[in-house]
Amino acid sequence: MSNPQSRTTDLDSPLLSGDGEVVVDIQIDVDDDSSYHHPPPFPLSSDPPALMAQSDFKEFFGDSELSIPHPCLIDPFRNHTEEISGVYEWIKIFLCLPIVVVRLVIFGLSLTIGFVVTKVALLGWDDDGNPMPRWRSRIMWGTRFCSRCILFSFGYQWIKRKGRPAPREIAPVVVCNHVSYIEPIFFFYELFPTLVSSESHDTIPIVGTIIRSMQCIFVDRFSTSSRKYAVSEIKRKASSNQFPRVLLFPEGTTTNGRSIISFQLGAFIPGLPVQPVVIRYPYVHFDQSWGNISILKLMFRMFTQFHNFFEVEYLPIITPSNKSENSTHFAEKTRFSISNALNVPQTSHSYADLMLFTKALKFTKGKPSHYMVEMAWVQKTYGISTSEAMGFLDKFLAMNPDSDGCVGISDFIANSMLGSGLFATKIFDFFDVEKKGYISFQQYLLGLAHILNQPKFQHNCELTYYAYNHKCNVNPNLQEAIKQIPELFQLLHMEEDETVVRTKFNEFMRMNPLLISLFVPHLKCDETDVFHMS
Repeated sequence: MSNPQSRTTDLDSPLLSGDGEVVVDIQIDVDDDSSYHHPPPFPLSSDPPALMAQSDFKEFFGDSELSIPHPCLIDPFRNHTEEISGVYEWIKIFLCLPIVVVRLVIFGLSLTIGFVVTKVALLGWDDDGNPMPRWRSRIMWGTRFCSRCILFSFGYQWIKRKGRPAPREIAPVVVCNHVSYIEPIFFFYELFPTLVSSESHDTIPIVGTIIRSMQCIFVDRFSTSSRKYAVSEIKRKASSNQFPRVLLFPEGTTTNGRSIISFQLGAFIPGLPVQPVVIRYPYVHFDQSWGNISILKLMFRMFTQFHNFFEVEYLPIITPSNKSENSTHFAEKTRFSISNALNVPQTSHSYADLMLFTKALKFTKGKPSHYMVEMAWVQKTYGISTSEAMGFLDKFLAMNPDSDGCVGISDFIANSMLGSGLFATKIFDFFDVEKKGYISFQQYLLGLAHILNQPKFQHNCELTYYAYNHKCNVNPNLQEAIKQIPELFQLLHMEEDETVVRTKFNEFMRMNPLLISLFVPHLKCDETDVFHMS
């Protein structure tokens, strides 16, 4: 046995000499499957991403874990009778086929006569910036009557109304939920308002001419300047009693009527009194909503019904509480009024979700509704634009999601440009908050949005650009890492003005935020030099 005294001495002795130096040599065998399945996309430096310090990882992904809200189970765009089913429906369609011929004749004649009358009313008048003269408006009654005949041909022999439209002087703005193309036809007949519409409708043959008679305010939803102009026109025309009422569908797209999605603010920014209107389409066998169904199919189904039910309810006028009430709160009050009257929930979906839905429908075999993320909430919380979300969806679809809209770790790593090492696995675990071994588009999108909103993300992008372009004591591994990403390498060597290249670099990094994790470990620039960039 050893001497007890010697044990005491050993315990009291320092483990290392005071002037000693500890050198820990970490070696990674890149051929060892336990470390990497395949070589990384760039040579390993002394501090490779696979061994990034925990503090660096937190810098990229934040101190807290990614928080993902529970997916919304409501699909606001789904038509619930997309396919014809049931013996009753087939028998009804067969019996209505002779009626379809008559209805098509009524539809065609009404559309043609309405177009001719509109051309006469607009003949020699192109000053749509001023109110339409009364005599021209009286001629348009012919077209308005034709629009009622069109509704009749679609099976709306009678329309149930509740309440009355308020006088134009009291409520110059009318807002309504949007379920089908039927509502604009009805309001054209009922109110002949000034319609706020997508500029794409202006080019539709015949229809474009007719809606121009309403002195439409056309807007490009993706153009900031167009939206600002539309708001100013809404305020100008709604403030003058010489113009008709202004009609808007603040949801910005059609839904199935079973929920109210987020409102755009154009109707509420002017701060004028608004009359909400509720549209209902009661049905048993045929859902008349224009969601994820083609317009020709929807028209055929309408033509082959004995009768289609249509209800209109005019709600009490809503005014801003005071002049200082912001447009968002005003819109929410109106939205609540409509959803309460319909007895349906409110969701944070928007037209951007329909765009995601449509793209997913083209490229996936599963349910496209898996790719809707309530974009209004995402935009408000993270500042992610529609175009960015569409770009992230492209990247997610390239990972070959399964029928449930999920991507496993192998497909994620194969398409991530992060190599196939431990760090790529760690990043996947960051997205996989539920630890199921697969991620959804919602998790992927919100994870990228979380990274983009980290305080140092933009700073690190600027530092990377400066270090590479100005060769500020640059680590050769940074150059090699960028060379392994051809698109980025070519971008940085464009023969363009530096401001243009720098802008495109930042745009590229914003669409590929995970790549910054490959570059920062190799940066050696003095960060104060960034402030001297041109």
